[in-house]
Amino acid sequence: MWAGLYLRVGEGLSEEANRRALALAEALLQDPPPGLLDAVPAYGTLYLEYDPRRLSQGRLLRLLNLLKARPPEGVGEGRVVEIPVRYDGEDLLEAAGRAGLSVEAVKALHQKPLYRVYALGFTPGFPFMAPVEPPLRLPRRPHPRPRVPAHSVAVAGPQTGIYPLPSPGGWNLLGTSLVAVYDPHRPEPFLLRPGDRVRFREAEGTPPPEPAPLELLPEAPRLPALRVEEAGLLDLVVDGGRFLAGHLGLARSGPLDPYSARVANGLVGNPLEAPLLEVSFRGPVLTALRPLVAALAGYGLVGFLEGEEVPPGRSFLWPRGKALRFLPKGRGARVYLAVAGGLEARPFFGSASPDLRGRIGRPLNAGDVLGLGAEGRARPGWTFALPPLPERFRLRLLPGPQFTKEAFRALRSGVFRVARADRIGLELWGLEVPGGEGLSEPTPLGGVQVPPSGRPLVLLPDKGSLGGYAKPALVDPRDGWLLGQAWPGAEIMFTSA
Repeated sequence: MWAGLYLRVGEGLSEEANRRALALAEALLQDPPPGLLDAVPAYGTLYLEYDPRRLSQGRLLRLLNLLKARPPEGVGEGRVVEIPVRYDGEDLLEAAGRAGLSVEAVKALHQKPLYRVYALGFTPGFPFMAPVEPPLRLPRRPHPRPRVPAHSVAVAGPQTGIYPLPSPGGWNLLGTSLVAVYDPHRPEPFLLRPGDRVRFREAEGTPPPEPAPLELLPEAPRLPALRVEEAGLLDLVVDGGRFLAGHLGLARSGPLDPYSARVANGLVGNPLEAPLLEVSFRGPVLTALRPLVAALAGYGLVGFLEGEEVPPGRSFLWPRGKALRFLPKGRGARVYLAVAGGLEARPFFGSASPDLRGRIGRPLNAGDVLGLGAEGRARPGWTFALPPLPERFRLRLLPGPQFTKEAFRALRSGVFRVARADRIGLELWGLEVPGGEGLSEPTPLGGVQVPPSGRPLVLLPDKGSLGGYAKPALVDPRDGWLLGQAWPGAEIMFTSA
């Protein structure tokens, strides 16, 4: 369960407001109160996500009032960094035409300011910098590109930024950075931090390679337990998720259906956030390397052990040398496989869950061997009755940070169909919803983001931590687990909470 709170300490490109937002975030992150899940600053905004069962909104507001009394002296002021850029962006000619300038004038204007880094977000290490000179303040594209190349230098409104890794994006591409602003293999993965100043300099050269995924699974497990004979479509070892790292642009990750993941872990006596396997759409073939007690929970797949069906919601004995397969059955998109003792994985910034866009961790491959985190002690035969999935998802809505009656009404007035589903979000087709864009700000889990194209995207745990498209609504956190079970073609109806 989670809840969110937006704190606006200023409007627009205010360095003073940004310093205050950064100071509040820094104070909270240095000594986070129990129940705080994230603190993500942007320009003049601080977004706080918290567990209301452990941290009440009243207590959080009282703490914020105490912290606001502290002056933000010395916070949010950093180094001056020069970044070489090769101006070869896909949108360079179009940007020049829209601005009524020559290409050389565009390049000169982009290099003129000494930019301030206001925030990191969207993807790990993506620096949001401002102010761009007024003639280059071009709006975002009506709908984001599915893939922007790594190291792309881009502008959107008064902002400029650098895409550290390939990702979707709607900014206007002017060039390519010749240095990496993020690499998870470096001792310090992030080249820039909020408060730094950046000057771009035109240069020629070869951009750095994209970093290889950082391995989180041990090469030689202490307690070998499972061998991957065949990989599925997307098999990931996940734990409860990566918290208090959104200010760096790192994804929350973790299970897309946390309800089913907790059920699976509970059935084998693990801590509810212990590492387990998320299996999506088409499962792997796994062989037990030792006797195991395991459990499945989730929807859309069932297990088969030696020809006998293993339905979700039941723990079972998995003998050594026996193979577990998965077959589609019923509605849903993913199941979770827990083994007593949990799976072994190394944490990165507090979590063993992959951040696939951030090149942290990876899906399973054939030949991988998974180990236990500890010797498991559990009995098979426990069962739990999972609630059935509805034929049509009905999701309750709450007002979002850019709430409008028109957008809220449009979302609740018809049936949407899932056009695309991944760990970042659900792209929906249906009635056009009034959307828009603005200065980038933190994005909430479950946010319904609507770009100017009018096509909603419901944000899931691998979402970017910052974004500039309108978010007129949020899916009620009580229904958040259902989002992880939606599949392409599924129907969704929104209702009032």
